[in-house]
Amino acid sequence: MGSNGDLNANSQCLSSTGDPVLDKAVNQWMAWDKNPQTWKQMESLVREGRVVELRRRLCSRMTFGTAGLRAEMGAGFACINDLTVIQSTQGMYKYLAKYVPDLKTRGLVVGFDTRAQTSSGCTSERLARLTAAVMFCKDVPVYLFSTYVPTPFVPYAVMKYGAAAGVMITASHNRKEDNGYKVYWHNGAQISSPHDKEILRCIEESSEPWPESWNEDLVESSLLRRDPLEDVSRWYMEELNTICFHRELNAMSPLKFVHSSFHGVGHNYVQRAFQQFGFPPPIPVPEQKDPDPDFSTVRCPNPEEGESVLELSLRLAEREEARIVVATDPDADRLAVAEQNDNCGWKVFTGNELAALLGWWMLFNWKEAHPDPADTERVYMLATTVSSKILKAFACIEGFHFEETLPGFKWIGNRIHELKKTGKEVIFSFEESIGFLCGNMVLDKDGVSTAAVVAEMAAYLHTKNLSLKQQLINIYEIYGYHISRTCYVICNDPPTIHKIFSRLRNFGGPSVYPESCGDYCITHIRDVTTGYDSSQPDKKCVLPLSRNSQMVTFTFQNGIVATLRTSGTEPKIKCYTEFCAAPGERDISSLEEDLRKVTAALVEEFLEPDKNNLLRRSV
Repeated sequence: MGSNGDLNANSQCLSSTGDPVLDKAVNQWMAWDKNPQTWKQMESLVREGRVVELRRRLCSRMTFGTAGLRAEMGAGFACINDLTVIQSTQGMYKYLAKYVPDLKTRGLVVGFDTRAQTSSGCTSERLARLTAAVMFCKDVPVYLFSTYVPTPFVPYAVMKYGAAAGVMITASHNRKEDNGYKVYWHNGAQISSPHDKEILRCIEESSEPWPESWNEDLVESSLLRRDPLEDVSRWYMEELNTICFHRELNAMSPLKFVHSSFHGVGHNYVQRAFQQFGFPPPIPVPEQKDPDPDFSTVRCPNPEEGESVLELSLRLAEREEARIVVATDPDADRLAVAEQNDNCGWKVFTGNELAALLGWWMLFNWKEAHPDPADTERVYMLATTVSSKILKAFACIEGFHFEETLPGFKWIGNRIHELKKTGKEVIFSFEESIGFLCGNMVLDKDGVSTAAVVAEMAAYLHTKNLSLKQQLINIYEIYGYHISRTCYVICNDPPTIHKIFSRLRNFGGPSVYPESCGDYCITHIRDVTTGYDSSQPDKKCVLPLSRNSQMVTFTFQNGIVATLRTSGTEPKIKCYTEFCAAPGERDISSLEEDLRKVTAALVEEFLEPDKNNLLRRSV
């Protein structure tokens, strides 16, 4: 974009808010920002005297959540923009240079999605190029993808090249105004503590941009640039063979599939993945096939929202007589699936239901290839703690190992890495928010590979005259019905969120949690934020503490388990409830009614939406 030195020359006289701390932040921003559009955004805010908005944008910084740094695009240290991405990458360089001695031979992988915002001049591609430029000016080689790619391609490339780290510029399924900076460590998993905290400290120590950090031209001129697109695409597609079990059957299947890429990156890659599995390419939703940063055909770009956002896919499938719809989110790391119910509507599977099907499928094929029961001893499945316990039920009967992690695939990815080092094999992992990993070729959730696996599972079941829904019932008959509900409230005010959870922790007096909710008695409480767990002899959590987020789990006397937690990527408080019935218990109507009542009581009594001005949503 070039220099805006003339604009910077006026910065000192603009900042007179009456708040010395804020004035200093404004002056820093105006002196450092070389993007004319965000510079002018800040200038307008100062000129109009919008002190509250200035404080919001300038007096705090982004922190690493469950998916890295994520915020709205626009001017300010609390937003995603050219300057904050440069600062983040300078901090990354400083940290990597200290802890990775061979950084200048291993290099960094950088990918991006298709997000863009005209008003701020921010595009994911430009932010990726600035990320690369910072590294180039310090003589660090960069594997910079030449076009948009699915998020899983970045951690996959990190592992394949043995890179020091990876960065993906994406906000996944967030609203169109947002973008993000997702960081992977050299093991191929997202960074977790202590790396995240140390990188943030390095960012704060390296906040003034180096002169060459703005030199986007380095991307074209540097001899240290490598384009990994062709190699990584080929390696990834070839390695899909490790989770493809019935290629010949796939090639003969009469089933037809529709795919929506939700205006994001997924179209070309899902087409290739289906072909790698022996299928014809799925039928694309034409209105959603190509990238569109405005996500113009959906009210929100999150396929987890269900039938309302899958409307175009379902109508196309009806016209094409396709029984299965698969939808990847904009960065193609998550997957939604719907199945036609014998010409009488559609079944949109929840993340927990899909996990039951995929977990069964991966175990079924593992056992086919490993008939010796002793081999099961090294098999693992993983899920986040707010997800369904269905895999635990599998493990109890089938004899493999099941483990839970904190919410966020970064915990799953790092645990897979640890287990692989000891010779264990993780064959399936998931989080309830439609994030799945079949096998372990990537250490993050992967919508591209999962779409092909779902197609193969459906094709196999079709040969047995079974639908996905029918097989899900069969699974519940064997392992017990697991009925779950998920809902959330939107809260854009962090102090309100803090007040809500503080009230829960002092519900019956200081440090006294609630003993009941509605008509239902609470027997145990686990608070991962504080490290308290009433079910443990020492009252301490087994799971690691998560002080940067709020998460409290309630176990009820009737067996229902419920969790209230803040989202790591959006302004939400989520509520997860599940009833795990014993195998053979078939009276699910009463289970569902109890679950509905508990869920409603949790929201009304513990979150108090009307009093706290919260917006209700169900999934």
